[in-house]
Amino acid sequence: MFMRLPLSFPMEMTISSASSTSCCLTLNCPRRVVWPQHRRSSKQSLPIILPFMIVSKSNELQQVHPRRSAQYHPSIWDLKLIESLSTPYTYEFYGTRLEELKRNAKCLLRSTKDPCALLNLVCTMQQIGVGYHFEKEIEEALALLYPNLTTNLHTTALQFRVLRQHGFSITSDVFDKFRSCDGRFMDSLSSDMEGLLSLYEASHLAMHGENILEEGRIFSIKNLKSLMRKLDSDSAKQVKQSLEIPLYWRMPRVEARSFIDVYQRDMAKNLTLLELAKLDYNLVQYVYQQELKELSRWWRDLGFKDKLPFSRDRLMENYLWAMGMIFEPLFSKCRIGLTKFVCILSAIDDMYDIYGSLDELECFTDAVDRWEMEAMEDLPEYMRICYLAMLNFANEVVFDVLKDHGVNTFPYIKEAWANLCRSYLVERRWFSSGCTPTMNEYLENAWISVGGPSAIVHAYVLLGCTISRDALDCLKRGSEIIYWASLITRLSDDLGTSEAESKRGDVAKSIECYMVQESVSKEEAQDHIRGLISYSWRKMNEESAKNSMPKSIVNMSINMARTAQFLFQNGDGIGTSTGVIKDHLTSLIVKPIPY
Repeated sequence: MFMRLPLSFPMEMTISSASSTSCCLTLNCPRRVVWPQHRRSSKQSLPIILPFMIVSKSNELQQVHPRRSAQYHPSIWDLKLIESLSTPYTYEFYGTRLEELKRNAKCLLRSTKDPCALLNLVCTMQQIGVGYHFEKEIEEALALLYPNLTTNLHTTALQFRVLRQHGFSITSDVFDKFRSCDGRFMDSLSSDMEGLLSLYEASHLAMHGENILEEGRIFSIKNLKSLMRKLDSDSAKQVKQSLEIPLYWRMPRVEARSFIDVYQRDMAKNLTLLELAKLDYNLVQYVYQQELKELSRWWRDLGFKDKLPFSRDRLMENYLWAMGMIFEPLFSKCRIGLTKFVCILSAIDDMYDIYGSLDELECFTDAVDRWEMEAMEDLPEYMRICYLAMLNFANEVVFDVLKDHGVNTFPYIKEAWANLCRSYLVERRWFSSGCTPTMNEYLENAWISVGGPSAIVHAYVLLGCTISRDALDCLKRGSEIIYWASLITRLSDDLGTSEAESKRGDVAKSIECYMVQESVSKEEAQDHIRGLISYSWRKMNEESAKNSMPKSIVNMSINMARTAQFLFQNGDGIGTSTGVIKDHLTSLIVKPIPY
């Protein structure tokens, strides 16, 4: 059992009085904390790796500081390679055919009257990555369909998932008819692979208190696993993939590339939709290539690779964050700006985590709070580069929004960076004192230090849509949906990176905090973190249904959580990006689909 508590903290950074039970550092953000049932505070010394020593000058005092190194591998994506990316698929040559295929697909939507066929069509459009072209038509079709519920498990579950995902109100009571007198799901459903898979996928749009969906999830998992050996290879692969990560949790663009191949083998495929999916995927890929070419020039001019060798050189991988959060080709400016944000954030993160000394980081945090050029005078050279890059980028964003929309976003952008750096400093103080925080202390800081709230603020103002001051104020105070999305992002990051970070002696992450607090094994702690991720998804489902935030913020928050789970599903997809992530980047950015 978990509970979430809103906590308030004073404006300035504070350190609690010395205590044997806590190492609490707090900052000025509203808190919503997921608590374990039992809490035990503890301290634990962490090993510190000191690979070499250098002399730095800070505040005009010569000091010798130990410098740590994460030994990140060099970028596997040479900037010249990025700048040479090309594709024969451009809107200039294929735009007319794209519009023709879109018209045909709209006609297909309007002419499909059978509820089951319509639901399958909508689901297919979304999975092959073209649903964003037909948002209005899909909403209209679903509005006419609702609440025409069926007696078939597959169709009922599919309708529940599609309607809830599109914001329609639908109750989980629709599954009551599939339960027997004892309240359990009927045994006759145990061999219905299609129905079980649909029930499993629908269960991931559950909200808290919908016990029937949790029961349905457990029932479907048990029976799908027993059916696996009886299925054909394609069906078995589909079930295996869903059991690893459900459809609703997947990164849209990655799912599109994967499902196009599946759909191509489907004997009942619609050739118009298949051609549209392939062509649209290739044309969007062209847009991504143009954006990366611009970003490669910016990254080279920024000079971080040479000036900050301790930080991660990950332009392509950082672009994945932006693409994952907002993939539609229309939002190039947002993706470019968001990638710049992530690149600068990553360098500052590495500075706090790895390279900077505590006294230097205290000065840097103070400089960010001051937000003025004169503050650079107290910083060492490598910090000046980070500081100036942050100021220039943030001020450029503020200027562009003021020019285009007449809204002054400076207080929100500045506060986003200040909160981020304060949260980094909290973690660095924990590390320097050899302290393992309690799970609660860790989580109330970690949802900010992962960068989620700051990323959403930047993405929202960079979208180019109408900017609401109410929405900005809500973002500054701390939105519920952004909190839960950020928590998923942090916990997914921890699951993927904790092993490598633990080996090099970094600050304790959620797994280590829970292990120490509850005296459990690593495996038990990992299971608990996975449970918190599922809990957070249900909370995010609740917030999504409230419609209290602009739809763009809701969608980007959900997509941020999806992207995090994708990036860290097989380990540290950013720090070590030579395996699965490289393959995905190749298919997303480099290689078009044969057309």
